[in-house]
Amino acid sequence: MSTHTPALQALDHHDDAEQLAQQAREAADEAQVGWEQFERLIAEDMRVEPRDWMPADYRKTLVRQISQHAHSEIIGMQPEGNWITRAPSLKRKAVLMAKVQDEAGHGLYLYSAAETLGTPRDEVLDQLYSGRAKYSSIFNYPARTWADVGAIGWLVDGAAITNQVPLCRASYGPYGRAMVRICKEESFHQRQGWEILYALSHGTEAQKQMAQDAVNRTYGPALQMFGPPDDESPNSQQSMAWNIKRFSNDELRQRFVDMIVPQAEALGLTLPDPDLKWNEERGHYDYGALDWDEFFAVIKGEGPLNHQRLAHYRRARDEGAWVREAAAAYAAKQAQRRSAEETLLSA
Repeated sequence: MSTHTPALQALDHHDDAEQLAQQAREAADEAQVGWEQFERLIAEDMRVEPRDWMPADYRKTLVRQISQHAHSEIIGMQPEGNWITRAPSLKRKAVLMAKVQDEAGHGLYLYSAAETLGTPRDEVLDQLYSGRAKYSSIFNYPARTWADVGAIGWLVDGAAITNQVPLCRASYGPYGRAMVRICKEESFHQRQGWEILYALSHGTEAQKQMAQDAVNRTYGPALQMFGPPDDESPNSQQSMAWNIKRFSNDELRQRFVDMIVPQAEALGLTLPDPDLKWNEERGHYDYGALDWDEFFAVIKGEGPLNHQRLAHYRRARDEGAWVREAAAAYAAKQAQRRSAEETLLSA
């Protein structure tokens, strides 16, 4: 039972209210200073670092984009990993293994970047495990032949480079720095794909047809990798305003088309687009409409291999649980041992 008189209780409540009001004013002042600093960094095209103040929506956008990018790298290991044992020579097996290993590393770099935003890695991995997270639609298509491995390298990794090189200048520091190394390795991946297709397109007629069929399958989904048209992309404009992205989806898609047309000619292959032609007035290639209904269906989980890709990921994660548990237990044991040694030394 309180021994305070009503007058003293009223005074206590007044003091509590005043303290809360003061805390609210200080928080508002801090947010205002943080917002001004953030706007200055963006306006001056400088980097936002993890300890800097940032708007909640900026943080949310980065977590979404970085985690989706990381998931794409991890799921993207599957189509090519399936061909490691069937690659046509020991050299090609070794090169393909190196590429798949790179993709695993890319995923880890990006999960680390997401962690700097305060999002635990287990949280974003659980989102992928449950099917709530999105990843690039291209990885829900099958790699039917060895030529598809080449088409993935040339077209899919080529599209990735077109999209990701500008991300090296992303306004968020850890993301931009991770992209520098990723893009260097992606350039190797694209050359690997090009070399596979070049060898096939200059081989027998059957090999050339295999290469052409793979390009026919991959071309449309590769162009869709840049995302929906600008007027149907709800996040693109804001990401550009914050200097996370530098170019719109359609601008990047046009750059990619302009790049691959002469490359296809050098390969001796054709791109499966009857509307593809040079537009002298625009100074770019015109290209035909893409199947956006198919794109959105794949994004919603209705692609040829959505269920298989996720099922394989879940199985691998479940079967590898003991490794993660053992590593965590070992790390805890080592930390405990170091703590005990430090206690002895300080005694």
